[in-house]
Amino acid sequence: MTIRKLPLEVSTGRAPLLEVDGLVMRYDTEAGEVSAVENVTFSLGRGEAMGLVGESGCGKTSVALSLLRLAPDNARYQGGSVRWEGVDLLDLSDQKMREFRWAEISMVFQGAMNAWNPVYRVGEQIREAMDQHFDPPLSSGNMDQRVERLFELVGLDPAVQIRYPHELSGGMRQRAVIAMALSCEPKLIIADEPTTALDVIVQAQILKELKEIQEDLGLSILYISHDMAVIAQVTDTLGVMYAGKLVEFGSTRDVFDRPRHPYSYLLLSSIPSVTGPRRRPVALEGTPPNLLAPPSGCRFHPRCPWATEQCRKDEPPMMQIGPSQWAACWHYEQVPEMGQQLP
Repeated sequence: MTIRKLPLEVSTGRAPLLEVDGLVMRYDTEAGEVSAVENVTFSLGRGEAMGLVGESGCGKTSVALSLLRLAPDNARYQGGSVRWEGVDLLDLSDQKMREFRWAEISMVFQGAMNAWNPVYRVGEQIREAMDQHFDPPLSSGNMDQRVERLFELVGLDPAVQIRYPHELSGGMRQRAVIAMALSCEPKLIIADEPTTALDVIVQAQILKELKEIQEDLGLSILYISHDMAVIAQVTDTLGVMYAGKLVEFGSTRDVFDRPRHPYSYLLLSSIPSVTGPRRRPVALEGTPPNLLAPPSGCRFHPRCPWATEQCRKDEPPMMQIGPSQWAACWHYEQVPEMGQQLP
């Protein structure tokens, strides 16, 4: 068994753009301290698409908000770093972070398609974002051309920009949100549940368009989702989070073909297969732990069919189990191949 810290080098071989190393973030609440992000380490390469998946409340969005320093006022960073091209974003002043957002990293927030200001036209709101972040400012003509190009990129008629948000369908509003995220030429887009509340056909269309935009512009994208199947088709690497911790990380193909953490296996096994051999979905029983008082040892042990006394006592380190795959599990060799039933 090889035990080593998850490296910051990107498994796809791309030069690192974002490096998150040992990030610890907690929330102060009236009930106590919530352990939201615990020792999370990963890197994202230039032009790479990474997925971050897990059940609701596992810490995915907290990680995303930490990257942009947009966590609520009761959040406290207690360790680690978030390096962007070598600069630790956690050390930047508030003013520097305001200049950094949108220009370098932009975010498509969960439910953002319903967050448009209803009294302003969609195009006006995108122009406002560009007006605040381009230095020197764009001329009126250049801004008009850029807005038209943005709408074309996301599959919208440029004439849509004169409409108010309520005049657009859900899919059109979400495309316009993506256009706004692209407006200041960022190098990375964080997409937090970018297709939530859309029907499956529109979901597939938007993910396909995002993939094409990423490849055309050379962008990096961090997808956040509770649905592994949705983002598998558009990501290069995949991180699986549980109870505030990253429990598996690797190439998307490796994690899907042979998950090595029990939580990853059970998440995938709970999804009905529409291709390949027929198999009976396996229910993921139990509920995530209370992060006010997380369990000792491995945080997944109360729900894990392979848990032993070692799992209950000792927290497993991230172990390299393949050229491009890591898992935090003492008994990863017992996790079966996909399609095999639990013992």
